[in-house]
Formats: sequence, structure tokens, C-alpha cells
Amino acid sequence: MAELDPVIHAAARLRITATLARIPPGDRMSFPRLQELLDMTAGNLSTHLRRLEEAGYVEVAKTHSGRTPVTYLSLSTSGRRAFEDYTETLRLLLGETS
Repeated sequence: MAELDPVIHAAARLRITATLARIPPGDRMSFPRLQELLDMTAGNLSTHLRRLEEAGYVEVAKTHSGRTPVTYLSLSTSGRRAFEDYTETLRLLLGETS
């Protein structure tokens, strides 16, 4: 039986990955916007993003808008593929067919 990816399977990381997966490839989302959408504290979101980044699933780009630092997030190609595999495995476990 197929196994669910443990990096994505944690509830907070699944929410992060699912939200970023809705962004078209090549686009990105600001950290504050993701934090607002998920209603997570900055520390909690940062912790889970770090784990996703370490796995190579999330790309983090830090820049400035004037003097203000801005962090942008997006799913990497491997992160998008991992999320697709995760959802397919979940469908199989639930007995759904594509």
C-alpha cells in the first residue's frame, strides 16, 4: 500500500502546501498573505516552511520593498510533484480512482 508523504502530511504543512499549490507555477505569495490566509502565527508558519524548504518543496525568496524586507514563497517543481503524488495516494487510500 502506498504511504503518504510525512513531510506534507502534518496538518499545518498540508494546509501550506495546498494553498501554495493553487498558485500557478512561476507565481509566488508573500509571507504575510499566506499567514493571513492560514491564520497562523509567524513563528508557527516559519517553522513549517523551514521543514518544507529543507525537503526542497518550497522556495523562499527574500527581497526588499524600499527599506522593508519581504519574503515570497512558492512551491518548487518537486514540491508541486510531491503534492500531486500526495493527493493521488490519498485518493487511492480512500478507494477513489482517477
